[in-house]
Amino acid sequence: MKSLSTRNLLLIIIALFIFQNGCFAQGLDEKINDAFMPIADWWDELVFTEVGYGDYSVPFVLIILMGGATFFSFYFRFVNIREFWTAIKVVRGKYDHLESIETNEQLQVNLSDEDIVDTIKDESHQGEVNHFQALATAVSGTVGLGNIAMVAVAIGIGGPGATFWMIVAGILGMSTKFVECTLGVKYRDIDADGNVYGGPMYYISKGLKEMGFAKIGKVVSVIFAVFCIGASFGGGNAFQSNQAAAQIITRFGIESPSAGTIIGCVFAVLVGIVIIGGIKRIAQVTEKVVPFMAAFYVLSTLIILGMNFSLIDDAIGQILSEAFSPRATIVGGIVGAMIQGFRRAAFSNEAGAGSAAIAHSAVNTKFAASEGLVALLEPFIDTVVICSMTALVIVIFNMSGAFEYGDSLNNEVLMIATGERVGGVNLTSMAFDSSIPGFSYLLAIAVVMFAFSTAISWSYYGLQSWKYLFGKSKAMDLTYKVIFLIFTVLGAAVTLDAVIKFSDAMILALVFPNMIGLLFLFKKVGAEYRKYKEVIKD
Repeated sequence: MKSLSTRNLLLIIIALFIFQNGCFAQGLDEKINDAFMPIADWWDELVFTEVGYGDYSVPFVLIILMGGATFFSFYFRFVNIREFWTAIKVVRGKYDHLESIETNEQLQVNLSDEDIVDTIKDESHQGEVNHFQALATAVSGTVGLGNIAMVAVAIGIGGPGATFWMIVAGILGMSTKFVECTLGVKYRDIDADGNVYGGPMYYISKGLKEMGFAKIGKVVSVIFAVFCIGASFGGGNAFQSNQAAAQIITRFGIESPSAGTIIGCVFAVLVGIVIIGGIKRIAQVTEKVVPFMAAFYVLSTLIILGMNFSLIDDAIGQILSEAFSPRATIVGGIVGAMIQGFRRAAFSNEAGAGSAAIAHSAVNTKFAASEGLVALLEPFIDTVVICSMTALVIVIFNMSGAFEYGDSLNNEVLMIATGERVGGVNLTSMAFDSSIPGFSYLLAIAVVMFAFSTAISWSYYGLQSWKYLFGKSKAMDLTYKVIFLIFTVLGAAVTLDAVIKFSDAMILALVFPNMIGLLFLFKKVGAEYRKYKEVIKD
């Protein structure tokens, strides 16, 4: 049956090629974009409804997101900082031997005549992947083009000061990741074959049911699942293929009106080959690709920063000074810089969106908090390290006045020398080339790798949500994967502005249902955390 699904999937991808070269091939990208743009505009306005007045208006979703992250940081006494080294030890396997220890809770289950309702069906199964694989899968879903393209957008619109607020959001977001991923493991389902089903859909519905709010939990979990499917099609897929296609088209000077669609089809084939195998195949790929691509990109940025070492302190000075007193050209002043930083950080590390909890739920552990600690490393790697390095490269690049901060149209900035507007990954590419001509070709490789790894991880997030809504059958799996691959093609065909609006809104829409679950259940996390710390101490 599995081979049949694989064959059908490849046949559908081939059909996309035939369609692309058919009667609608000429100008197909424009037709797709015209149809997609109104949807992106409407959804963006709905999700980013603002509260406040004039330039001091703030999207309500960001208030919830950052308010929750700040609350969790204080409630758990800055677990994001105190337990940072413990988290590294867990990933390295220092505490793996603790998995063989039976806690009092497990002994009670083993001695009882019947299992506890809504817990693991088979105590011999504890998950599908190890801590590092779970982290690699989740990191591959977050460390992606948000670190390259979205950082450029944030700085172009909000100025250098947006970088500071991006880092603040990343540090606070570490606490949110700890909470949601601990809950993801605690409330997951594992069937008799060891297949894991977890994420906000499960901890919202099961956790609120424990508290006597079963109906509310069911409704909210369904809303999350719907949004997560949309996010997997948007930010987790369409945006990735869009920016990968943009780099390929720009670097190789492709002028075909349907180039985006062709590249999207090729990208869909590569993604489809991996996602057919499920979480184990995805984890096997990401544990190899993620360390390599992260090291590759970090090394590239370090080379550029090393060449401009004398300017690093000036760039940091700009970032700090303009975080609190941005120049008059920046739209919205301090609030504008803050909003751009928070918004792009949220898209980049997804803390509060709950998506990563789906990947971490598949970990092989009996201690939920162990994976919560592992998860708090994600925003640090993603935002505090990689996004900051990208930001420094762009700020140094613009010290010569390459573009005007705040002069943005459709998420693109005006290049003063050429008069053209560029944005996203192409702006970062120009910053790379300014130090070493031709270096942008290495960036293009990194972009494609980032896009590929993010897409395969998000396919798993969306599939888990799809299964939650429509059941766990081969036919439903295949249906989702086909739709996912169609959006891979669509994303490569539409404009950056359309795909950013749709992607931003879809991913941040997850915050609303997910934060309801976190604010109801955060005390459960405290109990899991204390239990794990006691086992480590003993």
